[in-house]
Amino acid sequence: MKSSLTITFLGTGTSQGIPVIASNHPVCKSNDPRDKRLRVSILVSWKEYNFIIDCGPDFRQQILRENCTKIDGVLLTHEHSDHTAGLDDIRPFYFQQGKISFFAHKRVFENLYQRFSYIFETVNKYPGAPTIDEIEIDKNTTFPLGDKNIIPIEALHGDLPVLGFKIDNFAYLTDVKTIEKREIEKLKKIEVLVINALRHEKHHSHLNLAEALELIEEIKPKKTYLTHISHVLGFHEEVEKTLPKNVFLAYDTLKINL
Repeated sequence: MKSSLTITFLGTGTSQGIPVIASNHPVCKSNDPRDKRLRVSILVSWKEYNFIIDCGPDFRQQILRENCTKIDGVLLTHEHSDHTAGLDDIRPFYFQQGKISFFAHKRVFENLYQRFSYIFETVNKYPGAPTIDEIEIDKNTTFPLGDKNIIPIEALHGDLPVLGFKIDNFAYLTDVKTIEKREIEKLKKIEVLVINALRHEKHHSHLNLAEALELIEEIKPKKTYLTHISHVLGFHEEVEKTLPKNVFLAYDTLKINL
């Protein structure tokens, strides 16, 4: 019997977050808390396990807000800063728990070696720096996470391959622009899908709303939550009224149970 999952949306915003610094856009001035979006990330919990997908620049704030006191690992979709810039903030967990397992494509680790060289130093390493356990993954290899097996899903973020993750009947994909048919097949018959929908206008490396809805119709999950949302998509309350009955805008702090 599969144990139930709890998905907590730590952040649902695009790379700048909402409100955008110095912006006078009406959505950035909104008083609706659902229109305030930190950089995109989720917490996946079951039994005693807590796993994070992506740790961007708002990671510390997100973890404190959720009162999360233990993490068992971090899965990285790709190397862009809004998905990895919070890497240093795993230090409190490292000091309490020891090495934290990070699951990422080899290319992502190679990028992090340059940007966070002090974390990966092996000679005269600064004693305050964290240490991570590097676990390389790719689209072809199912891997264990706690007592579950995770199926990676590859998509393209413009020309950059990124990984999404299928956990039981839940799948999380962000920064998607295109996805091959064979990867879509991995997503068939899922209960809940999370996928990006940046804005109404087309974008070179992200799905816009119309493209996301078209892909959702092809996959046919029971429910879908949209994430990685820009302020120019519009007000949460107004946009959600226009969506199909089984599609919803995610928002920061939203929890769903499967």
